[in-house]
Formats: sequence, C-alpha cells, structure tokens
Amino acid sequence: MKKTEQGAEKPRADTQELEFLESIARRLPEDTEVLRALADLYTRTGDYTEGLRIDERLSHLCAEEPLVWYNLGCSLALMERIEDALEALSRAVELGYDDYEWMKKDSDLTTLHGEPRFESMLDWIYNTFVQLPE
Repeated sequence: MKKTEQGAEKPRADTQELEFLESIARRLPEDTEVLRALADLYTRTGDYTEGLRIDERLSHLCAEEPLVWYNLGCSLALMERIEDALEALSRAVELGYDDYEWMKKDSDLTTLHGEPRFESMLDWIYNTFVQLPE
C-alpha cells in the first residue's frame, strides 16, 4: 500500500483509482478533466506534492478559470507556501471566485487563517458579493 506524505497508508481503493487516473493522464496529458480528478485525489489522499504539481499544470492549461487558481491556492497553502497561496487565491478572486462561505471554512486554507492579506480578501469578498445592500 502506498503512503501519504504524513506517513499514513492510502486505502486500496484510492491507490487503484490513482493508478487508473495516472495511466489515463499519461495517455491524455492535456485532458484537463482527468488532471482535475487526479489533482483532487492526490490532495484528498495526502500527496500534496503531486497535487500541487498537477494544480500548477492546470493553472497553465486553464489560466482564466477561477476554480483552478483557487485549487492551486489550496495546494500551496497545504504545502505552507503562504505568499504563493495568497497570490494564487488573489488571482482566483480577480477571475471571479466569490464563494465566501467555502473559503472561510475550507480546511485546506487553515495555514492562512490570521494572515492579514487572507482576512482582508475574505472581507472584500463578503462586502462585495455576500453582504446585501441595506
């Protein structure tokens, strides 16, 4: 059984799914749907390095998609690359990402909590997209 970066063993089903998606990605290296699924599975199984590698690739292939940049920000935050994570999240917001509630509670972004730029970004999203005019 493969292990995560934290040393825990990956469930067999996850290992099989990873092997399957990796084989498809080798045959279809530009298929963004396969790459999205692969990045998500790497991250969910604790392989943050590989998840980040795929998210970086997606940010080049889908440079105008806010969710791609949001996911890249999450991967960078999980790797404790705070400044890079904030830059990716800023790009996501610039492109239209506005899910305040999710961003506020997303456990992938825990390392950013308390960071003034992150808190300011949340405030801006809330004031711009969430708060109803009086």
